[in-house]
Amino acid sequence: MTGAGGAAFWIIDFAISISPIAALYKAAFSISSLPVALVEAFVGGVVIAVCVSFFLLRFFDRIPGKNPILKALTLGFAAMLMIEVLSTLADPNNSFVYLLIDSGMNIPRFLALGLVIGHLYDKLNGGA
Repeated sequence: MTGAGGAAFWIIDFAISISPIAALYKAAFSISSLPVALVEAFVGGVVIAVCVSFFLLRFFDRIPGKNPILKALTLGFAAMLMIEVLSTLADPNNSFVYLLIDSGMNIPRFLALGLVIGHLYDKLNGGA
Protein backbone atom coordinates (compact mmCIF):
# COMPACT_ATOMS: atom_id res chain seq x y z
CA MET A 1 0.00 0.00 0.00
CA THR A 2 2.80 2.38 0.90
CA GLY A 3 4.72 1.90 -2.33
CA ALA A 4 1.65 2.27 -4.51
CA GLY A 5 0.44 5.32 -2.58
CA GLY A 6 3.85 6.97 -2.83
CA ALA A 7 4.01 6.15 -6.53
CA ALA A 8 0.56 7.65 -7.12
CA PHE A 9 1.63 10.80 -5.27
CA TRP A 10 4.79 11.03 -7.39
CA ILE A 11 3.03 10.36 -10.72
CA ILE A 12 0.59 13.19 -10.06
CA ASP A 13 3.50 15.40 -9.00
CA PHE A 14 5.30 14.60 -12.25
CA ALA A 15 2.19 15.38 -14.30
CA ILE A 16 1.81 18.69 -12.49
CA SER A 17 5.51 19.51 -12.90
CA ILE A 18 5.28 19.35 -16.70
CA SER A 19 2.15 21.49 -16.81
CA PRO A 20 2.24 25.26 -17.46
CA ILE A 21 1.16 26.06 -13.89
CA ALA A 22 4.37 24.48 -12.61
CA ALA A 23 6.42 27.54 -13.59
CA LEU A 24 4.35 29.72 -11.24
CA TYR A 25 4.62 27.12 -8.49
CA LYS A 26 8.40 26.79 -8.89
CA ALA A 27 8.81 30.58 -8.83
CA ALA A 28 6.56 31.00 -5.78
CA PHE A 29 8.48 28.45 -3.74
CA SER A 30 11.96 29.21 -5.14
CA ILE A 31 12.41 25.73 -6.60
CA SER A 32 15.39 25.90 -8.91
CA SER A 33 15.80 22.31 -10.08
CA LEU A 34 13.01 20.10 -11.38
CA PRO A 35 14.87 16.79 -10.78
CA VAL A 36 15.54 17.78 -7.16
CA ALA A 37 11.88 18.71 -6.73
CA LEU A 38 10.80 15.34 -8.15
CA VAL A 39 13.12 13.46 -5.78
CA GLU A 40 11.80 15.48 -2.85
CA ALA A 41 8.23 14.75 -3.97
CA PHE A 42 9.00 11.03 -4.16
CA VAL A 43 10.50 10.97 -0.66
CA GLY A 44 7.67 13.11 0.71
CA GLY A 45 5.05 10.93 -0.98
CA VAL A 46 6.55 7.77 0.49
CA VAL A 47 6.71 9.28 3.99
CA ILE A 48 3.09 10.43 3.77
CA ALA A 49 2.03 7.04 2.33
CA VAL A 50 3.78 5.26 5.22
CA CYS A 51 1.85 7.39 7.71
CA VAL A 52 -1.51 7.00 5.96
CA SER A 53 -1.01 3.23 5.54
CA PHE A 54 0.09 2.80 9.16
CA PHE A 55 -2.83 4.71 10.60
CA LEU A 56 -5.29 2.99 8.27
CA LEU A 57 -4.03 -0.45 9.28
CA ARG A 58 -3.63 0.33 12.97
CA PHE A 59 -6.74 2.43 13.63
CA PHE A 60 -9.15 1.32 10.90
CA ASP A 61 -12.10 0.83 13.27
CA ARG A 62 -11.54 4.19 14.98
CA ILE A 63 -11.61 6.25 11.79
CA PRO A 64 -15.13 7.52 10.98
CA GLY A 65 -16.93 5.85 8.09
CA LYS A 66 -17.15 2.35 6.67
CA ASN A 67 -15.50 2.65 3.27
CA PRO A 68 -11.69 2.13 3.34
CA ILE A 69 -11.21 4.52 0.43
CA LEU A 70 -12.99 7.32 2.29
CA LYS A 71 -11.01 6.51 5.43
CA ALA A 72 -7.72 6.69 3.51
CA LEU A 73 -8.82 9.96 1.90
CA THR A 74 -9.67 11.34 5.35
CA LEU A 75 -6.22 10.43 6.62
CA GLY A 76 -4.52 11.80 3.52
CA PHE A 77 -6.33 15.13 3.65
CA ALA A 78 -5.69 15.38 7.41
CA ALA A 79 -1.98 15.00 6.65
CA MET A 80 -2.26 17.64 3.93
CA LEU A 81 -4.00 20.02 6.33
CA MET A 82 -1.23 19.59 8.90
CA ILE A 83 1.45 20.16 6.26
CA GLU A 84 -0.33 23.26 4.92
CA VAL A 85 -0.73 24.80 8.38
CA LEU A 86 2.90 24.14 9.28
CA SER A 87 4.17 25.57 5.99
CA THR A 88 2.02 28.68 6.49
CA LEU A 89 3.42 29.17 9.99
CA ALA A 90 6.97 28.69 8.77
CA ASP A 91 6.73 31.57 6.27
CA PRO A 92 4.05 34.09 7.29
CA ASN A 93 4.89 36.57 4.48
CA ASN A 94 2.25 36.21 1.75
CA SER A 95 1.09 33.03 3.46
CA PHE A 96 -2.44 33.24 2.06
CA VAL A 97 -1.22 33.32 -1.54
CA TYR A 98 1.19 30.45 -0.92
CA LEU A 99 -1.54 28.51 0.89
CA LEU A 100 -3.86 28.81 -2.11
CA ILE A 101 -1.20 27.85 -4.64
CA ASP A 102 0.16 25.01 -2.52
CA SER A 103 -3.28 23.64 -1.69
CA GLY A 104 -4.27 23.69 -5.33
CA MET A 105 -1.16 21.72 -6.21
CA ASN A 106 -1.47 19.28 -3.29
CA ILE A 107 -5.14 18.31 -3.55
CA PRO A 108 -4.64 16.07 -6.63
CA ARG A 109 -1.55 14.46 -5.06
CA PHE A 110 -3.27 13.60 -1.80
CA LEU A 111 -6.43 12.54 -3.62
CA ALA A 112 -4.46 10.01 -5.69
CA LEU A 113 -2.54 8.79 -2.64
CA GLY A 114 -5.73 8.26 -0.61
CA LEU A 115 -7.61 6.59 -3.46
CA VAL A 116 -4.81 4.12 -4.17
CA ILE A 117 -4.14 3.24 -0.52
CA GLY A 118 -7.85 2.89 0.25
CA HIS A 119 -8.45 0.75 -2.84
CA LEU A 120 -5.52 -1.55 -2.02
CA TYR A 121 -6.66 -1.87 1.59
CA ASP A 122 -10.09 -2.85 0.34
CA LYS A 123 -8.57 -5.43 -2.06
CA LEU A 124 -6.33 -6.89 0.66
CA ASN A 125 -9.32 -7.37 2.94
CA GLY A 126 -11.55 -9.05 0.37
CA GLY A 127 -13.45 -6.00 -0.83
CA ALA A 128 -14.73 -5.38 -4.31
